[in-house]
Amino acid sequence: MTSTSATGGTGGGSTSPLPPNGLENKKIGVILETALQRAPILYMKAGQLDKAITRYRSMLCAVESTATQHLRLTLARQLAEVLLRGCSEHAYKAPTEEKSKSSSSIKSGESPWKPLNYSGTNLFIPKNINEEIILLLLISEAMAVREAVLSQSPEFKNARVHAFDNATAVYDLLCISLARRKQYSILIEIEEGLEWVEKALKCVDERMSVLSARCHLYNGLGHTLMTYQTHRHSNSQSLRTKSLESFLRAQQLDPSDHLAEYYLAFHYAQEYHVVEATHHVKQALFLRSEHLHSLHLLILLLSTKKEYEHALELAEAALAEYPENLHLMYVRASLEEVVYGGEVALHTARQMFTLWQKLYKEQLMTDISDVQSQHHANHDTHSMFNMSDKDTAPPPAESTAPSSSMGLVFSEVVSLNLRLLSPTIPLDCNHPDKVGPKTPLTLDSPPHPPTASVHAESVAASRVEQALSEVASSLSSYQPKPGPHQAWLLQIQIWLLTAQLYIKTDQLAEAAQCLHEASSIFPMSHHIIFMKGLLHEKKNEFHEAQTCYQNALAINPYHLKSLRHLTVNRALGDHDGTVTHARLASVSTSDLLPSMYSTTWASETC
Repeated sequence: MTSTSATGGTGGGSTSPLPPNGLENKKIGVILETALQRAPILYMKAGQLDKAITRYRSMLCAVESTATQHLRLTLARQLAEVLLRGCSEHAYKAPTEEKSKSSSSIKSGESPWKPLNYSGTNLFIPKNINEEIILLLLISEAMAVREAVLSQSPEFKNARVHAFDNATAVYDLLCISLARRKQYSILIEIEEGLEWVEKALKCVDERMSVLSARCHLYNGLGHTLMTYQTHRHSNSQSLRTKSLESFLRAQQLDPSDHLAEYYLAFHYAQEYHVVEATHHVKQALFLRSEHLHSLHLLILLLSTKKEYEHALELAEAALAEYPENLHLMYVRASLEEVVYGGEVALHTARQMFTLWQKLYKEQLMTDISDVQSQHHANHDTHSMFNMSDKDTAPPPAESTAPSSSMGLVFSEVVSLNLRLLSPTIPLDCNHPDKVGPKTPLTLDSPPHPPTASVHAESVAASRVEQALSEVASSLSSYQPKPGPHQAWLLQIQIWLLTAQLYIKTDQLAEAAQCLHEASSIFPMSHHIIFMKGLLHEKKNEFHEAQTCYQNALAINPYHLKSLRHLTVNRALGDHDGTVTHARLASVSTSDLLPSMYSTTWASETC
């Protein structure tokens, strides 16, 4: 009777502060619960993080009982927090399946009081730190929801507050984990985020300068992101004005915040105000000298002013601090090509391949072996015609470039160097046709129309069928690559950079091989097709080059470099081939860029 009344009897929604099944009468003792929670903490205090993680895992792998359900929620949340805060991807060791205790093990001297572990052939075992964190938090969320207290009675106030705090802690960790991996669309929409920022600004006292400054900073970021989703110039300018006002207000309220200075510099860089941008980014570095994004932006601003040697020195110093940053290595290679020539830059490109393998090879090999084992288990013969849309779809828009605390905005900064240094290839995996940061896209995501109304859809539509036929042979053998999309997008960028350098050093066979490797990853990339056009130009094969540019424009009608090269190709098509090639070469190199630096520094990328 006591159990029935406590659980609210039978029926749908229970208002009990405790879960059903009589859990309130089956709790482990306070001493034992404290001991179980303290064991991994003592390991961490002793500096033995691996043993602490192993201890957490061993307790969570034990077969669940009603007496340990609440403890399991706490342990799962704590392990997720330890992995988030104290374990890097390189130091992470994936869990291994442990065999369940058997009667023979008991006879061999093992304690019969050790709990049984889950075992079986269909157990999911995380292969990397991201999978384990998300798995732990999803399990914690399920348990926190199950333990939610629905009753509003005063007698259940403490239980209600405790359950709410548990759920809040789980969702906080889940937000942090998803934000680190750029899964912002899962968390919140930009408009909704701006509404919450406005509410926070109304609640926060202006005298609380630090908190109020951060609210203004987020408000400015929200308006900046909104500009990338509007197509009207007047609306875009209005949003940019609001974002500038918010950034300035954040700087006034908290002059020691390096992020306020950085985003002010970033805003001025988009508005072509190089002097103001340089001043604020130097101030950001004065406040925090190791801030990676400020270092990166200053390098690009120096290259804008043609201070290539100084920019290269700063890039090398930044790489000494962040030796595994592929984007900084890309900038260094571009600067080395300007300062020292293509051969030196090619050496850096080879180092980028080595670093890429170091960062991603192990994870990709694991994913490939999993895919192969799954195919053998299913005894399936896949083809492009029987694979689902999910299997054949290009990388989703959420997979963006490098991780950063404010990465939605910064992920586009890295593309600025393309406009400044490299006229033939984009750096970032985002929108290729604007220097200013745009909504995060994959390498081949559908572009946003530019602010000026350029109606190329009808022209592009007439070319789509021909473009698809041109790459049909590649698609017939194309299989989506297993593993993280970001890794493959980065490899495409490295292949294209290397191809560009080979073209500039007249090593055309090597350039063709690089483009073949890039096409094997994703053949429908307009960047790759455009680079093939440049290769044909170098070979004086202007008809083939024109076909490549048309195919690239069929995929992305707003690819400005393809439009430019196609226009010049057609305009000069009746001239002698040698003269045409010379004039095309002058257009495709940086000779065209100096006159554009002062007026359209951020107007296009590629």
